[in-house]
Amino acid sequence: MLSRNRELLRTLIIWLVLVAAAGILATRAFGLNAGLCTAGACAVSALPFLLLTWTRYRKLATLAGRVDAVLHGEREVSLANMDEGELAVLESEIDKMVARLNLSVDELAHEKQALADALADISHQIKTPLTSISVTTEVVRKNLVAAGGLDGEVERLRRIEQLERRVERLVSVLLKLARLDAGTIELRREEVDVARMVDEAASPLAIAFDIAEVSLECSIEPACSYTGDAAWTTEALGNILKNCMEHTPVGGTVRVDAWEDALACRIRVTDTGPGIAEEDLPHIFERFYRGTHGAAGNAVDPAGVGIGLSLAQGLINAQGGTLSASNVHGTHGECTGAQFDISFFKAVV
Repeated sequence: MLSRNRELLRTLIIWLVLVAAAGILATRAFGLNAGLCTAGACAVSALPFLLLTWTRYRKLATLAGRVDAVLHGEREVSLANMDEGELAVLESEIDKMVARLNLSVDELAHEKQALADALADISHQIKTPLTSISVTTEVVRKNLVAAGGLDGEVERLRRIEQLERRVERLVSVLLKLARLDAGTIELRREEVDVARMVDEAASPLAIAFDIAEVSLECSIEPACSYTGDAAWTTEALGNILKNCMEHTPVGGTVRVDAWEDALACRIRVTDTGPGIAEEDLPHIFERFYRGTHGAAGNAVDPAGVGIGLSLAQGLINAQGGTLSASNVHGTHGECTGAQFDISFFKAVV
């Protein structure tokens, strides 16, 4: 207690000096016995003060422990102490603060859940007519193909079907963002094989990479792994790969490297595109941010409206990882592409 409360230590030192001074003065004036009696009397008279101080510091330590418990998620409110006094008033105010914080947390959780439920309902309502439109469009396209001589109309219907699929994906991503904001996404804590996870993230994009004439290279350190949720990390990495592919010119390369060091499992995605404008780098993960210097993208494409990278960062952060973006520079300082770094830190180093 003394090492943490310097003001109490200073008070005790001053008190000891005064007791010694009183004893010395009494000894010189009335003899040794009188000096000892004087020092003893001074020491005894200070015992009530020391006991009161010790009791108050113990009470303050208890209050500090309660505040620390609240900061770590404790929600209990104690109304047992109804005494008078400064510390009792302080404890009562702490109870009021905890009660108010609990109420605010409950209200915030309710609002988030209500928002997630509303967006889920909206998504469901949108998906129903989209499905009907998709089926109808497919039937009309097949009939036009069977009729023959209407190649222009068939091509237009194919583009409509592509837009329909993009809108469906946009609705799906918005729903995932809503669930992430509401904290309703259940994340697993298990060992994830990075090589397998990268393969699962890249496989659905294989045809898109071929069409874009962009190559995908992977270099995964053997036995590279981390503790997290494989499915949601696959979703996040897929969004990053798709973003890099869309910003890499024909003949370019997107590369995935993964390795472990003493602190974390690290996954790095780089491309050979034009990179990210310096003005856009601080905002690249902001929701619905499309950038001022990048490609405009399609208005109904999730990658074009700026939510793919935001979702990726949210999913990785929810697992205790980090996602950052930067540019790769050549030997002469020129920008040679964009770089995304994912880190999953180890619990035991």
